[in-house]
Amino acid sequence: MAGKHSEHDFSDKMKRLRKKKGILFEELSRETGYDIEYLESVESGRCRPPVSAIIRISEALKVDAGTFLSADKEQPRSVKAESFNKREKAYSYKVLTPNAQNKHMKAFLVTIDPEKEHEGIEYSHDGEEFIYVLDGRLKITVGKQEHFLKREQTIHFNSSLVHKLHNPGKTKTQLIVVLYTP
Repeated sequence: MAGKHSEHDFSDKMKRLRKKKGILFEELSRETGYDIEYLESVESGRCRPPVSAIIRISEALKVDAGTFLSADKEQPRSVKAESFNKREKAYSYKVLTPNAQNKHMKAFLVTIDPEKEHEGIEYSHDGEEFIYVLDGRLKITVGKQEHFLKREQTIHFNSSLVHKLHNPGKTKTQLIVVLYTP
């Protein structure tokens, strides 16, 4: 049962915060730029959002993105640690800058399983993004350009351009992803 709770931790917190603040999906849609159907699927737990969507949603709800990625204090330590490292199929991330609500820069440890990508998701958000490949290989499409990176290589780009991550290798890829949002 604990695994099921952590699986829906983000959607549960989003729903509680949205309702507590009296924010309708229409308003959340206007604030984030995401359509209502997508937001409903995120809140219901049917869809796990990428980091950029978590940041947009947290800003619209006026909470720290780390709020969604950290576990509830009353949970046992093992469940707390498990739910801090969120996962969507072949893609997982961990916040490296908790309590950064009023900060412009946020950092994440991102892991992508072999030969996988974050399916159906293309990222686009205001600001800049810096990616450092800790291990493995990364194919990143920024706008119409494809870039292939390997261990210890980096890329820095305007994150308002649509971008998508893919692990073309046969081993896990680990990245440090730093987002700067104005």
